[in-house]
Amino acid sequence: MFRIAIRPSLFSGSGVHSAVQRLCCRRSALHTRSRLLNKIQKDKFAESMQRAEAEREAQMKIRNRSAAYYSASLGIVFLALGFAAVPLYRMLCQRTGWGGVPITDLRIFTPDRLIPVDTNKRIRISFTCQASGILPWKFSPQQKEVWVVPGETALAFYKAKNVSKEDIIGMATYSVTPEQAAPYFNKIQCFCFEEQRLAAGEEVDMPVFFFIDPDFAKDPQMRHIDDIVLNYSFFKALYTDGELAAVPTYNQQPVTA
Repeated sequence: MFRIAIRPSLFSGSGVHSAVQRLCCRRSALHTRSRLLNKIQKDKFAESMQRAEAEREAQMKIRNRSAAYYSASLGIVFLALGFAAVPLYRMLCQRTGWGGVPITDLRIFTPDRLIPVDTNKRIRISFTCQASGILPWKFSPQQKEVWVVPGETALAFYKAKNVSKEDIIGMATYSVTPEQAAPYFNKIQCFCFEEQRLAAGEEVDMPVFFFIDPDFAKDPQMRHIDDIVLNYSFFKALYTDGELAAVPTYNQQPVTA
C-alpha cells in the first residue's frame, strides 16, 4: 500500500503564486514564439511575392524588348521594300510585259526570235509622247507610225530639245497599248528609265530599236489586234539619296508626230 506525501507548502499562498508565475511565463513564451513564427512566415511570403513580381517584370521587359525589336525589324523590312518596290516592279514588268510595259530583257533576244514571220498581216506601230508641264522640253516622235510583221526589227526616233536657259535632267517612261500586246513588244535599245541630260538649247534624237515577238502570230488572243501604240512620257528628274527619280506633275498633254 502506497502513500503520497503532499507538502502543505504547495497549497500555501506563495506556492500558488509561483505556479501561476511559471504558467504565465510559459504562456508568454509560447505567444512570443507564435508571433515570431508568424512574422517569419509573413516575411517569407512577402519575399516570395517580391521575387515573383521581379520575375514577372523581367519577363515583361524581355517580351516588350522582343516586341520592339520585332516591330523595328518589320519597319526596316517594309522601308527597304518601299525603296526596292519601284525598281523591282520595273524589272518584273520589263521581263514579263506586265502593266503595258514592253519587254527589254536582252536575254530573250535570241537569233531565232528575230526571224520575220511569213505572213501578209502587218501590224501598225504608232508613236505618241508627252512631256510634263514642269519640264521645259519639246518632245515629239519623228515618225507617226511604222508597219512591221512579227519577228521583224524596226527603228524609230524621238526628238527632244531643251528650250530653257539651263541644263536639265529628264527621264522617260513608256507603255504599250493595248496592254495584252505588251509581252510581245520587245525593245532592243531605248532611252527609257535612264538619265537624259540636255544642255540649254540642246536638241537630240533618241532611237528606239524594237521588234514584235514571232509568237504574236500564234496567239489566238492577238488575232484581232492590228494596231499597237508605243507611248513615252518625259519627266523632269532629280537625284534623291543618290537615286534618280522623276519629279511628279499632273500637267501632261499627249503629242503625236
